[in-house]
Amino acid sequence: MGICKRYSIGDFEAADVLNNGFLKIFNNINKYDPAKPIKAWIGKIMVNTAIDHYRANLRFTTYDDISEYEQNGTEAIVYEQMAYKELLMLVQSLSPGYRIVFNMYAIDGYSHDEIAKTLNISVGSSKSNLFKARQRLQEMIRDMEPLNAKMKVISNHEQNITKNERRA
Repeated sequence: MGICKRYSIGDFEAADVLNNGFLKIFNNINKYDPAKPIKAWIGKIMVNTAIDHYRANLRFTTYDDISEYEQNGTEAIVYEQMAYKELLMLVQSLSPGYRIVFNMYAIDGYSHDEIAKTLNISVGSSKSNLFKARQRLQEMIRDMEPLNAKMKVISNHEQNITKNERRA
């Protein structure tokens, strides 16, 4: 379900992708090679099913094409205190084009050439979408900093109240 959630905008869409993926698995179980790990085979089917779902629901998505790509931004800062669910929520909030390219490149290890072929876009569009997805994720993480600081203050305050109640 994790792969499906990364590629989907929410739980319902992820469940739909998961169901379609398992249908493909059951219909093609005879193609599975027992000499290879089943987890990798299932993962590849789920990624491809999510990509197929994206293509089927593609509506008026625009891609920015750049001929030369240069990353001017800084690397994303990953905070240790961020939970998996928070990161998943941020990735899910990306636009469909950014989300799919980010997942394929950063998470699933596809090259820009493979992404371009799979999504029928140019390599420049793949690089541009990845760059913009990273920028957007960095912005969202920075926007979360004040919220996380407030949550820490509230949490510390609640802990102090609890300690004081125990002393009383």
